[in-house]
Amino acid sequence: MVSAVPPLPAERVRARVGAVPDPELPMVTLADLGIVRAVRTAGDGVLEVVITPTFLGCPALPAIEADIRAVLAECGHPAGRVRQELSPAWSSDWISAEGRRKLSEHGIVPPGDPRTPLPVRLRLGLRCPHCGSVATRPQSPFGATRCQAVWVCGACRETFAQLKAV
Repeated sequence: MVSAVPPLPAERVRARVGAVPDPELPMVTLADLGIVRAVRTAGDGVLEVVITPTFLGCPALPAIEADIRAVLAECGHPAGRVRQELSPAWSSDWISAEGRRKLSEHGIVPPGDPRTPLPVRLRLGLRCPHCGSVATRPQSPFGATRCQAVWVCGACRETFAQLKAV
């Protein structure tokens, strides 16, 4: 298949792919989540986008792959492909500072800061995104998506989502 659009170089395609919103958490992009591992020309000359899913069996993967294939076609690479790379496994440490900020602004508590000194990270509770209280407790390990948990605030009595650390 010959494209009417001159093919963009891999670096520009990566920027466009990185700007694709996550289907389950549309306030963050694929780049914010750190799931785009590489955009490169494979040995057979086809442009390939390598991703690592946040969770195996993530129900958003077909939509993510379709969105990436659409970007590839728009960028002049209609035969481009998406390949999943599972090792190393995705880590919530790969979420960018901007991604953490966006999640927090939308009432989803991002995973803890990976720069917190180890060996022990102490925390009373998650900071409620509604009122700021740390008088919070887990309500359910399962939220709207597999990558979220539900917490409840003892101060304002609101529930909120937490993006699980992996």
